[in-house]
Order: sequence, then C-alpha cells, then structure tokens
Amino acid sequence: MAKKPFSTRRLPAEWEKQGAILLALPHSGSDWSAYLDDILPFYKKLIEAITHFEKVLLICPEARKAQQWLGAAAADRTIFAEIPTNDTWARDFGAITVEENALPLLLDFEFNGWGLKFAANLDNQINAQLAALGAFGASAMRKTGWILEGGSIESDGAGTLMTTQKCLFAPNRNALWSVEDFELAFTEEFGVKRVLWLENGHLENDDTDAHIDTLARFCDPQTIAFTACTDKGDRHYEPLLKMRRELEAFRACDGRPYRLIPLPLPKLLYDGKRLPATYANFLIINGAVIVPTYGVSEDSEALCALKSAFDGREIIPIDASAAARQYGSVHCLAMQFPASLFSGTDR
Repeated sequence: MAKKPFSTRRLPAEWEKQGAILLALPHSGSDWSAYLDDILPFYKKLIEAITHFEKVLLICPEARKAQQWLGAAAADRTIFAEIPTNDTWARDFGAITVEENALPLLLDFEFNGWGLKFAANLDNQINAQLAALGAFGASAMRKTGWILEGGSIESDGAGTLMTTQKCLFAPNRNALWSVEDFELAFTEEFGVKRVLWLENGHLENDDTDAHIDTLARFCDPQTIAFTACTDKGDRHYEPLLKMRRELEAFRACDGRPYRLIPLPLPKLLYDGKRLPATYANFLIINGAVIVPTYGVSEDSEALCALKSAFDGREIIPIDASAAARQYGSVHCLAMQFPASLFSGTDR
C-alpha cells in the first residue's frame, strides 16, 4: 500500500453530541428467531432508554407493526426504516461518521460477517439503503474498499485510535495487510495520528475475534475502562492480565499514563456454554451511559466502576442477558450518529 498524505478528517469520540442511535430490530428470519420472546422486551427497554435522551433510527421489517409494538412515547422519537437484514449488529455494519471540513461524512466499510463466519449480504447493503431513503439528508457517504467493523475500533476524538491485533489480522478480513498498512488506512479515513494496538485479551466464544469494545473503552481522553479477571482459575486470567499490562504501558496524548478502571468479568452461562458477556460493552449517549447487566453478582461492582468513570452522566443499567445468548451486548447492537446529521437533538 502506497503512503498517503495526512488526512484532514477527524473521528469523533462516542461521548460527543449525538443526533441518533442506529438499531436493527430482531425478527423471525434472523438468528434471534428462537429468542424473540426474550430479546424483543430487551429491545423495547433499550429504545425507551435511548429516546429519553435522543432519537433512534430503527431498521425493521414493517414500520407500522414496529410503531404499534413500541408505543407512542418512544415511537414519536424513533425514525423507522423498512430494510431487510440478516442480523442486528448495527455497531459492525453501520456507517462510521467522520468530520471533514466541519461537515459529517459517512464511511461505508465492507462488512463480511466477521470474516465470513455468518451471512451478511443484506447487512452489507444497509448503509446505502438508508442513504437512498434520505435518512442522512444531504450528507455525503463514501464506500470504502476494505473490511472494518465498528466494534473493532475506539476513538478518543483527538487523533488516537485503539484496536486489537487479533481482530484486524484475523483470517478473511484484509488479507496480507501489515500494521503499517492499517495505520496508513486509519490516517486516510479517520485522520488518526497514532494507533494503540492491543496484542492480548479475548473472551471465550467471542465471534468477533476480540473486538476492542468487549475489552477496553475510552471514557474520556485520559481514561480507559477495561475488562479484568481476578480469578486465577479462569482461562481468561492470563490473557487479560497481559492486556492490563499493555494498557498500563500506554500513554495519553499528554504523555501521562491513562487512568485505568477495571471492570469485573461476569461468569454467564447459557445451556452450559460460557457466554462472552462483558461490561465494557456499554453505550454512551447524550447525558447518559447504558450499561449491560446480566443478573450476576458482578453487576453492582461494574455499575459503581462506570459511575466513577462518567461523572455527570446518568448510569442506566439494562439486563442484557438475552442479547448475550447471541454472543453480544448493548454496544454491539448500536451505532451512534453525530448531531450534525439530525435536527432536534435533545440535551
């Protein structure tokens, strides 16, 4: 890959002013078919929580049925888009918005079902169909030529991007790319000045190959919340300890160590199988942080930890046990769009 000039673009942080959150409703033709009675009530609570602070852009099979199911209060603050989907992981197929010359630019990356693990032919077309429906107004969208999932990157809004080598170098994504290739591509697309690479850390049975949003998250430019394991008998203990040491060696833009906030690792089982449940999969919205809980003893510790990380924001716990059955959680299901894309943003 030839060297490219430094980009004038900027990838905003998640805590910056938002206009809407993208979600995709589970349906009987998706892998959620066996869990609809559990996952749909979870989605309703999630949408109600988000619409208290900002709009939701909801992809669904039938808008009229979705409106009736949701109820008037939340439906009034929801934009419905009838688009066919394979699945519901909007974080990974949703367009990533950057600023370019103070204007929003939507980047539509290729999505191939986490390295061809699952069908993604419909999900890979969603961004173009939303644009065709006028969901983003006159804002520009650009199709990229490489594969990237939104859950695999974290931005501090000031030129630092954090990611994992396990995911980006996993098979069937961008074959033969090097660290240098990725860093040049990140510079071109996102205006990145530096990349923090994590070599260690993963969750058992995680289909994403160690997405960063399951492991370590920026809470502000100086703070990182991360998944930690204190049980030496747990198979996660050594990999997550090595990851913690990497995080301790990282430096913020001002040269100081990051403030690190450990989050406990919940032990969640379903049909005897360990699920990749994580509190790092929280969603930052306008004025609040939605935190997944799992009905386990670690919930209260995680909520206290994140309350200390987000002083001034409301902490909203939502039981995400149903979402975990398909190996994801709150952040995996949602993609934020900046306020500049939508009018009437609250708070």
